[in-house]
Amino acid sequence: MTATPAAELSSLVSARSRDPRRWLILGVICLAQLVVILDNTILNVAVPTLTADLGAGTADVQWIINAYVLVQAGLLLAAGAAADRYGRRRLLLIGLVLFGAGSLAAALAHSTGQLIAARAGMGVGGALLLTTTLAVAVQVFDEAERVRAIGIWAAVNALGFAAGPLVGGALLEYFWWGSLFLVNLPVVVLGLCAVAVLVPESRAERSERPDLLGALLSTVAMTTLVYAVVSGPDHGWTSPYVLTGAGLGVCALTAFVVWERRVANPMLDMGFFRDRTFTGAVFGAVLITFGSGGALYLLTQQLQFVLGYGPLEAGLRTAPFALTVVVLNFTGLSARLSKRLGIPGAVAVGMTLLACGLAAVALAGRVVDGYGGLLTGLVLMGVGCAFANPAMAVAVLGALPRDKAGAGAGIEGTVTEFGSGLGVAVLGAVLSARFSALVPVTAASLPAALAAADSAAERRAVTRAFGSALEAGQLVGAAAVLAGGLVAAGLLRRAQRAPAQAPAATHPA
Repeated sequence: MTATPAAELSSLVSARSRDPRRWLILGVICLAQLVVILDNTILNVAVPTLTADLGAGTADVQWIINAYVLVQAGLLLAAGAAADRYGRRRLLLIGLVLFGAGSLAAALAHSTGQLIAARAGMGVGGALLLTTTLAVAVQVFDEAERVRAIGIWAAVNALGFAAGPLVGGALLEYFWWGSLFLVNLPVVVLGLCAVAVLVPESRAERSERPDLLGALLSTVAMTTLVYAVVSGPDHGWTSPYVLTGAGLGVCALTAFVVWERRVANPMLDMGFFRDRTFTGAVFGAVLITFGSGGALYLLTQQLQFVLGYGPLEAGLRTAPFALTVVVLNFTGLSARLSKRLGIPGAVAVGMTLLACGLAAVALAGRVVDGYGGLLTGLVLMGVGCAFANPAMAVAVLGALPRDKAGAGAGIEGTVTEFGSGLGVAVLGAVLSARFSALVPVTAASLPAALAAADSAAERRAVTRAFGSALEAGQLVGAAAVLAGGLVAAGLLRRAQRAPAQAPAATHPA
């Protein structure tokens, strides 16, 4: 089928109006994005060092790690709305400054309290960077190139998530723990210079009054809900910490929805959720991060506790997952195939492959001895994420007006954070329940069960039980991803067949 003259003319005009520096701009924002994602996982290998050098207890370590995630997740929606109103380039620069200042403060911290506060400050900068980098990409690239650009952006996310433990382990091998934060400073300085020179300013065409109450309610809701999810496996799902956090989060989220439906200038227009494309993409994004985040959490335990690898070795063996995503997205292969499949087809194929990869990892020991089975599963997971992740992001952002790119990026980041945390919590709960049912001794964890075992035979039985529990958790994740992927693809397909829906604001200006 040949293009019509009008389509050819539109394509020619679009090509001529493209910013010639757009790929360089993408490189700059991806570099800023990389350090933000790295800091989600880079501290995982530093727990023993922090315990020894700062005298950090278990609760201190949890707060050092989670303060960054909680503040970042809580501010994503507000940060996206602020970027649309006050300027995406301006907020990107402010985010870099805050992230750099927090990194320097963290490196120079002399107590756990100082380090926790510094990590929270980094979370504020991280929230601004996560939303503005994606929003800038949406503004700089036209529809013809946006899928590939967002694919590269998503590949950097996967690379940063997987490379965090590797980078952290390599730095701790030669330097003190503060180097984990100082490594961010050269990137911040380079980013500030490059953004100031290269990135054009953009903001929403219509300046609306800031929705301060909506920003406050969304921050409280997401922070407390994410806190309940990430603290559940450690404190117990019926503990006061979790129940209080979940209850406060639900109340704040309910108040946020009610307020946003009534206010004249909402931070997040609830009318967007009537768009099937938007709803299907959000639902799918939660499920894909649920499966990938939860599976990688279980996989690291499988590699260390069952197969006996050290932390650095385990990190290296999970690298093929991220490398597959990077290769497919950086070469543009996933973008080209996604265009042929369409967004619903890319989501269906991607999440089916991700589910198959999760199942292959779970059953690797039964089918293929050694690392080969795990490698197959990790590659399948990487291929699935390379197709599904960019398609989800494009669907979320494509369902919103272009001047709401910051809000769309905030929504995409929020569901990603929440889905990943939910995957760790739910699949971790399946692991714990299955392990408790199989182990003949009363123990809350594998180390405790091994310590309580009286003989080598009992210890082998405990390890086998833990492997079986891991398998159950991974298979639950695979089933959830497959079912969710098919539902999300169905919603997106129905949205394409339905008459075009304009996600215009449902409130007066």
